[in-house]
Amino acid sequence: MKQIKNNISHTYIINKSKFICYLIKVNSIDEINENLEKLKIEYKDATHHCYAYILDNTKRFNDDNEPGGTAGMPILNVLENNELNHILCVVIRYFGGIKLGAGGLVRAYTKSVTEALEKTDIIDLVKGYKVTIQFSYDEVKKIDNILKDVNIINKSFDDKIIYTFLISDQEYQKIENNLNIIEKEEVLI
Repeated sequence: MKQIKNNISHTYIINKSKFICYLIKVNSIDEINENLEKLKIEYKDATHHCYAYILDNTKRFNDDNEPGGTAGMPILNVLENNELNHILCVVIRYFGGIKLGAGGLVRAYTKSVTEALEKTDIIDLVKGYKVTIQFSYDEVKKIDNILKDVNIINKSFDDKIIYTFLISDQEYQKIENNLNIIEKEEVLI
């Protein structure tokens, strides 16, 4: 499985129609719905808001009143062909007054997504964990040394120190006995 490294937007224009493609990393259906709603508000004057997403084993697409199979399915096909997961792709279309026909729409939506993907890096997803640990202030140097190559996403300093980090399954096996783990959740990183 693969994922885009960074969220990205790209604009493609053909025959006066503007296609604005958004590629967004997502981890839940709630995130998908929030992003869709946000883009529909931001581009409320657009003619169409077509999308597709892949989240683990769930795949969905929507043509948003474009002729059936001319928008959502081509978007989904590009995502699948690139083996992407945890991704939402929304293509916002402003109609330019010239009809593209069914074949033209399929090509336009496909090209919009393909060009956007060319502007970002695609990375491999690996099985890992979101881990929360708690430790005392006198252990900071030891813990920081153990986690020196780990993506720490949150640090909290109170009576005790709490770190939350993302780590691959393989790296986790190397360090798990050296940490006071509070919480561990399996994720793709």
